[in-house]
Amino acid sequence: MAAIPTTMTAIGIKAAGGPDMLVSEQRPAPVPGAGEILVKVAAAGVNRPDVMQRMGLYPPPPGAPDIPGLEIAGEVAALGTDVKRWKLGDRVMALVVGGGYAEYCIAHESHALPMSGLSMTEAAAVPETFFTVWHNAFERGGLKKGETLLIHGGSSGIGTTAIQLAKAFGAKVIATAGSPEKCKACLEIGADRAINYKTEDFVAAARDATGGKGVDVTLDMVGGDYTERNIAAAAEEGRIVQIAVLGGAEVKINIARVMMKRVTLTGSTLRPRTREAKAGFARALEAKVWPLLALGKVRVVMDSTFPLAKAADAHRRLESGAHVGKVVLVV
Repeated sequence: MAAIPTTMTAIGIKAAGGPDMLVSEQRPAPVPGAGEILVKVAAAGVNRPDVMQRMGLYPPPPGAPDIPGLEIAGEVAALGTDVKRWKLGDRVMALVVGGGYAEYCIAHESHALPMSGLSMTEAAAVPETFFTVWHNAFERGGLKKGETLLIHGGSSGIGTTAIQLAKAFGAKVIATAGSPEKCKACLEIGADRAINYKTEDFVAAARDATGGKGVDVTLDMVGGDYTERNIAAAAEEGRIVQIAVLGGAEVKINIARVMMKRVTLTGSTLRPRTREAKAGFARALEAKVWPLLALGKVRVVMDSTFPLAKAADAHRRLESGAHVGKVVLVV
């Protein structure tokens, strides 16, 4: 391996605001601590939390870099003390607490995973979405074979991942999206039913698609007035899992309906979770999902790639809502 430079190019946030606040800067190259690896980044995924951080609405947790970027792929360039699994030159993808939009990034060794036959660009699109979907749909939501999953935002990075994983494990999938083209994309990826939420009532459509039973698990990134409608669409013993609140964090619900149906309302955010929790998600994914990636039974749906210096354009693409699948920065 070549010597690690003392400085690197990274994308900083000049001030809270629009995409133009993302600026290329020279920063000190990070040094891995105990149990950490330094990754020479080849590609970094772009996600909604990055946009929220740029807008000043999602500050990094204490100790995390202020550089955005929560998922990376690249080669191990340096090892901290006590690293046991990885060696210099290993090709890895990793979930990180920040710092992904840079030439070098620190990852904890337990949050890094093997490439599973993917390209660097594909691998960079995996960790944030796969960790999120696995934990929320399968662990928190308890999705099982034969059940029905309702996914809001089916054409997003989260949505395209959730459709495929749910189908791979034997569930039926209903996805919502905002255009005929996006609905078509959801069906092509594997959804059993796609609902255009702009022209259809997703509650009535979901109940119709389940023969009146309702959906067993709902994966929702909207919140707001969707919450009451999710309860209406739920089956008895249904589970509603909140992963974002793009439509508003404050909700008004009919609690009697929750009681009558015995509905569970839960949710989580990934970034603040403990190192041990994330390591557990990584072990579960490697055991249960990585073989599906290696066999091509689950694939990474890519929308577009942008050079690192064009991070602002990548954010514009994500915020336009026109994307289907993942947006990735190439370093």
